[in-house]
This record gives sequence, structure tokens and C-alpha cells, in this order.
Amino acid sequence: MERKDMSATEISKKQITFKYKFESNYNPVYINGAFGGINPQGEIVANFYLERIALPNATTHIVGANGSIGEAIKKDPKDLDESCVRFVQSGIVMNLETAKQLNVWLERNIKNLEELKNK
Repeated sequence: MERKDMSATEISKKQITFKYKFESNYNPVYINGAFGGINPQGEIVANFYLERIALPNATTHIVGANGSIGEAIKKDPKDLDESCVRFVQSGIVMNLETAKQLNVWLERNIKNLEELKNK
């Protein structure tokens, strides 16, 4: 994230090194959506999820005369075929300034990725 209050000359004279520490259980996960908004404190909340088809708790199948498993005749829950699951894996809360900086970072990386895909 960029600092805007220093001149180019000042930036070239000063340096800072950031070291990254990871939790022992750090594990990046794939997401394909987010749900959230602005909380009562005026912060942006984003909850990330993986959207997938619903899996049954149980299915009952016909068993053929030869012992083969046939078609499912019963599914639990009953609305399984009309269901979709959004598995919420993690979330973030950020203030306005952090959200703006994240937006700049995302836009820059989106532009870079689009340029790579167009080569």
C-alpha cells in the first residue's frame, strides 16, 4: 500500500523492511464470493465463502437383484436438488482507509492479470 505524503526524494532516502509472520495454522483457501456491508461502527465487513452444490445427509437407493446399487429413490433433506450451500470460511473487517488501499491493490493486480491473459 502506498504512502502519499512523502516526496520521491524523501522516499529514496528512507527505507523500511516489513517481515511477514504467519500463524501456524495459516492455510490460504479458495473463495468464489463474499457477503457483507457496513457495520454500525462504520467499518466494512466482508465474509468470504465457497459456493457449491448441496450434499445430502443421506440417500436411499434401490438395490438390484445382483446386489448392484441403483438409482436414488430418497434424499435427505428433501429440498436437496433446489439447494445451494455457501460455506463461509473467513471474514475481514476494515476501516475506510484500509478499504481504499485494498481497492487500489486489487485494481492494480486485476489490470496486471488481464494484461497477462491478453498476451
